[in-house]
Amino acid sequence: MSTTTAPADTAQPLALDVRDLTVHYGRRSRRKPVPPAVDGVSFSIAPGETIGLVGESGSGKSTIGKAVLGLQSATGGSISFFGDDITHAAPARRRALAAQLRVVFQDPYSSLNPAMTIGETLAEPLRLMGVGKAEAARRARTALERVGLPASASDRRPRQFSGGQRQRIAVARALVCDPKVVVCDEPVSALDLSTQAQVLNLLADLRDERGLSYLFVAHDLAVVRFLAQRVVVLYRGQVMETGAAAAVVEHPRHPYTRALTAAAPVPRPAEQAARRAAREAMGIGAAGLGTPSTAGCPFASRCPLATDVCRAERPTLRRVGDSDVACHHATD
Repeated sequence: MSTTTAPADTAQPLALDVRDLTVHYGRRSRRKPVPPAVDGVSFSIAPGETIGLVGESGSGKSTIGKAVLGLQSATGGSISFFGDDITHAAPARRRALAAQLRVVFQDPYSSLNPAMTIGETLAEPLRLMGVGKAEAARRARTALERVGLPASASDRRPRQFSGGQRQRIAVARALVCDPKVVVCDEPVSALDLSTQAQVLNLLADLRDERGLSYLFVAHDLAVVRFLAQRVVVLYRGQVMETGAAAAVVEHPRHPYTRALTAAAPVPRPAEQAARRAAREAMGIGAAGLGTPSTAGCPFASRCPLATDVCRAERPTLRRVGDSDVACHHATD
């Protein structure tokens, strides 16, 4: 059974269109079926739009990003890039796509090669595209200036930069090829709050200036709320809730989304304590509690609203208020 988010503006071609995506890890067996890491997920991204994928660890959000990038094979469904089906694209096609479909990884310390200068790191994808050495070096310096670093940084090595500066370099590396879509896989989770704000502002400015589309993967709804126009909330590979970012964050309808909202960190200790108390009062079970039914709602074993129908029948997305919610008991 597939789950589908509200469609993006169809008046213009979609930058990314994911339909009924399913991903399994490992070898499947009829005797002992393994639930998919991603289970029938659909969403689309228009040019210049940011979609946020949100969920706890193991929700499938990073797996979706890997499938879009071709780093993980899809076992079902389709992925289209500006109308071109790239679900099972051959290696040569993927190499050709590399300039248009880029990624910013989570860890700014492990994502840069310590043996290479920053200039060499940024020039590498351009050189693979056939760009000459001098032109690649020029574009690398320009990319650094676009993310607020001096062109002279190209002659230095990663160890000479802070975590926030390294993540700016990672953004510059993603943008040096002038891509159309960038997958941001937890790009600020390893940074402190002030540096997070700087990187998020940078991503927003670059998106608006260049008409970029982002697939923004995160576990923090507050972070996604800042950057994304729409949000897809995932649990065990299924869509629990989706809609405009403001609607999902400010008026969550699914119990799981409400738990994520209450768990989002804030810099004020008193407010953080109040949120923790509110989350405990919801009666939401701990992550990993129970074995979810393959037929019913995957969140039923943790949900205080769960009834027999939740354990027996998988809920489909339906409109509740301003969001689409996969919950039998969600109300406006």
